[in-house]
Order: sequence, then C-alpha cells, then structure tokens
Amino acid sequence: MRILFIHPNMPGQYKHLARIFAEDPANEVVFITKPKPDVDIPNVKKISYKASREASFETHRYLVNFERGIFQGQEVWRVCKKLKEQGFTPDVICAHPGWGDGLFLKEIYPDSPLLNFQEFFYGTPGGDMNFLPDDLTGIDDMARIKIKNAVNLYSINYCDWGITPTFWQQKQYPKEFHTKMSVLHDGIDTDKVRPMEWKTFKIGNMPRIPEMKFGDEIITYISRNFEPYRGFPTFIEAADIILKKRPKARIIAIGADDVSYGKKREDGKPWRHYYIDKIKPDMSRLHFVGYLPYDEMLKVLQISSAHIYLTVPFVLSWSLLEAMSAGCAMVASRTPPVMEAIEHGKNGLLADFFSPQDVVDKIEQILDSPDRMQNMRAAARQTVVDRYDLKKLLPMHLALIRDVASKQLPPPAAKTIEEFHNHTMKIAA
Repeated sequence: MRILFIHPNMPGQYKHLARIFAEDPANEVVFITKPKPDVDIPNVKKISYKASREASFETHRYLVNFERGIFQGQEVWRVCKKLKEQGFTPDVICAHPGWGDGLFLKEIYPDSPLLNFQEFFYGTPGGDMNFLPDDLTGIDDMARIKIKNAVNLYSINYCDWGITPTFWQQKQYPKEFHTKMSVLHDGIDTDKVRPMEWKTFKIGNMPRIPEMKFGDEIITYISRNFEPYRGFPTFIEAADIILKKRPKARIIAIGADDVSYGKKREDGKPWRHYYIDKIKPDMSRLHFVGYLPYDEMLKVLQISSAHIYLTVPFVLSWSLLEAMSAGCAMVASRTPPVMEAIEHGKNGLLADFFSPQDVVDKIEQILDSPDRMQNMRAAARQTVVDRYDLKKLLPMHLALIRDVASKQLPPPAAKTIEEFHNHTMKIAA
C-alpha cells in the first residue's frame, strides 16, 4: 500500500502510524513536511517544502490566515504533482489540514481517499472565544474568526473521513460533519509513561537546581509555551502563594517563551518575564528549565508531588494524559475538554482556571495527604490505560486508515471505535 502523510511539523500525530506502516516492506510511505532536518523515520521518504512567500501586507486582516494557508497548500500541491509525475499515487492520504497543507490534494489526487486530522474549529460559543477576560471578542473579531475557519470548512467538507482527539473537539464542528468524523485520540505509550520512584533526581546540566528525592514537595507544570491560553498567569500567582506558604516546596516549569496560541504582548515582552517582574516570586525555588529531553521530562513527572495543568477550552495537550499515565496527582482547570479525562475527586482535582488560590488549595490538599492521594494517582493512570492507551488505540487507527484506503465509507473501523468508547464509558460509570 502507498501511504502519504502530510503535516508541517513532522511527525505530529503520525509518529507511530508512519513508523508502523514503513516497517512493512510491502508499503511505500512518503511524508511531506516543512524542513525538519533533525526528524527522520526509518524507511519513510521525507519531502520538505517551504511556502513561496507570506501573506501580503495589503491583504485584508480577515484573510491573512486563509492566504497563508493557500500558499502552503500550493507548495504541497507542487510536491504532489512531482510525486505523481514520478509514478507515486497514494492509496490513502493522511493529512493535518489546519495550516492549509491539504487544500488542493483532491485536485492532484482525485481518486486517493483523504483521511484528515480535524483538530479544532474556532469561535464556537463555549470554546476559546470570549473566555479570557483580557481577550474578549467583539463583532470585528467574530467576523475574522468566522473567516479563519475557511480552511477548516473546506477541509472537512471534501475529505472522505475525519479524526479528532476528543468528543468536545468534535462538538466544536458544525453538526452536519459529525457523521463523517471519528473521535480517536493519538494514544499514550503507557508502558513507557508510567509511575517510577526515583530515589534521587537531578535535572540535566543545571547546577543551580539542587538534587531532589522522591517524597520532596515538588510541584510541576508543563506548557509548550508559557502563555495565557495555558493558564500561565494563574500558575505563576499560585506558585508565588505556594512558595510563601511552604518553605520546602520547589516548582519545576517546563516550556518556552514563545506564543503557540492566542496573542503576543504588544510590548513584545514574553508573558513569563512580564509576570515574574510583576509578581516577583522566589526564583531560588521556582525553576524554569526550558524544554527537556523526553526521558528527562518523564522523570520530572514521575517525581512530581502535584502536577498543574490549566487550559482555556481548547485543544487538549498530550502532557495532561502523560502526567496522568505517570501517576501524577493532578490539579487541572475545570474546563473542557479537561473534564472529559478528569473526574473531580476520583482521578484528579479540578480548580477554577481563574483562581490561583483555588489551585493552591488543591495542591495543599494533595501535599497534606499522608500518602499524597495515592488512590487518586492510581485512578489517573488507570483512566489513561483504559481509554487512551496506545496499544488499544493504535490498532483502531491502522484499521481506519486501511478502511479508508479501500474506500469503505463509512469505515467499518468507525463502528469499532464507537463501541470502544461506549464500553470504556460504562467502565468509568
């Protein structure tokens, strides 16, 4: 079988799928992505592209994202045209269309079934719009967001089937498209991401951070970038309170200073620097460690006494489920789709996204527990093992791709996926 994967940030959601299909010598696997010199998958042909130019300065601001998507889609189309001329026509295309990469695939490969990863539909009430008080959406922004969904609407309309990771993310799409979407998370490797008691732990080459041992009051927080969308303002204020109340506590924050979602500050200052200057927490016990190698990040989770995860109603981070799989005691925001994974008091504690004190109260509830809420930690891991385990979800992904490749629509695997969810929900109940 010939499989074409398309994602501008290789491997994205296709890390395991591309590898497994490429392991079979009967398959020919191609991956189209933006330049990623340090990322390769054995037996996968990687082809890089770069958009010819950015959106014009004169483009109407409603259309900037759409124009940018068109440029990316055009470059992917050119790559596919060359592939086709060289004799490569995929039996199935798996694409993340969010940045426009998949806009013109049917124009070059009209007979190749297309399975899209539909990550997020913007602007639905109850979603990310009008959630942050400093980012309220007026009529002008509502109009802009409506047009921002142009790539989304075009992609879901002309794909053959779609995948989205959570039920809440599916719900954000117009109802007429729900019948051609499967809710299927990427999956967590629970064999690798598991509880582990490290007698002592030292973070890499960071002499300013002392060695820690299992049982220390270690609070952890992970975000790709420290920004309001992932609750950084609430986190930093909660951190300041915790450090003042608990002299033995240390806080480890993993992430960077860019902006993945939402807006940058108008003064160009990173959100982290702004809030550190404003709140002035005890930086001798608040450790910002940047990005860590994956195995080292797992050790941080495994030694964590309490893990904080905050998000506006938006895409669910892998880090939430990885922390649960590692057996962390979770303090998470009472927001969707977090509440799809965490039931308050059972497998985690839910706190008000906007209340640093509520976050602190939940952390202290864990730290003051004689066994650091071991039953809740075990339940968090069990939730991931039952509902998000890679060993269970990966075969369904593979079956779905094969069904779509054979042009069985709706795919028989979609029914299997639905039955799996029904079964796990009964267990949870």
